Amino acid sequence: MTGTRRRVTIPVFRWFALASFVSMIVIVLTGAAVRLTGSGLGCPDWPTCYHHRIAGSWSIHPLIEYANRIVTVTLILVAIATFIAAWLREVRRRDLLVLAGLLIAGVVADAILGAFVVYSKLNPWLVSLHMMLSLSMVVVGAILYHRSKYVYGPGARRDVRDPHFRLIARLLWIPFVVLLTTGTIATGSGPHAGGSQGQLVARRLPFAFADATWVHSVAAVLFIGLVTGLVFAIWGSSAPLALQHGVRRLVVISLVQAAIGVTQYLTHVPVVLVELHVAGAISLSIGVTQFHLRQSAHDREPGTRRAPKVEASIPTYSSATA
Repeated sequence: MTGTRRRVTIPVFRWFALASFVSMIVIVLTGAAVRLTGSGLGCPDWPTCYHHRIAGSWSIHPLIEYANRIVTVTLILVAIATFIAAWLREVRRRDLLVLAGLLIAGVVADAILGAFVVYSKLNPWLVSLHMMLSLSMVVVGAILYHRSKYVYGPGARRDVRDPHFRLIARLLWIPFVVLLTTGTIATGSGPHAGGSQGQLVARRLPFAFADATWVHSVAAVLFIGLVTGLVFAIWGSSAPLALQHGVRRLVVISLVQAAIGVTQYLTHVPVVLVELHVAGAISLSIGVTQFHLRQSAHDREPGTRRAPKVEASIPTYSSATA
């Protein structure tokens, strides 16, 4: 078999990148489900489940915890396959290799951190770090998928849409990280520790849940105020439609996330709303990442082009930026 036949085409690699991106989302949702169902100690050992046995009993908590471990192993395999595909890509790019490698390292680190979480009996600081690392992998996955569709590298077109908004997009990460950090602290102070009745009661962070929630709410109001201000600033300027749509999406996600957060607090933090709030955190992470990436326009990779959008009619940009 010749080397050419073993090459991964650019459109096919985009599907590998998408699979890894979706995998990072799945790992956050399933991890949250383990905690919210009280299955965090369903398997008290790692990597085996109970007393060197691969699987525990057929009760619900060991099944949920071990199923999450199987999902994690599967996602590691997806990340490895994506890295191999990046290596075999028709036009090998260093940025795609680095991002795919970061996904492998991140998922493995997340799995190892999960072991420490188990053996520390759900230490809330480690659980919070577990969540932050998982969301970081969602961001890396989003960047990988985006870059798999566009041409990056030496000599590639890179038109900055607006230098002022590019700076704002970079600075927006600061209040966003504060928002996520205060959110994990509020969660670590709340009622869902990850254990269940009959197990060792997991410790909580040394903060009153109401106080931690109040601090998180202040961070949320600040973030929503900033992105709302961005809406008026961008819509009042000649910024391209890509930036207008990106910041509008951020505002909508932020408001929905805030509504879920207020409702879950007033209804005594039901697990369904907490899982929805986690999904909102994922959506917001993707939204901030996409808004940052939209600050520059790039040509589409061959075979990944979609139908031209309205922005294609702007003389500054070619139809490849659709």
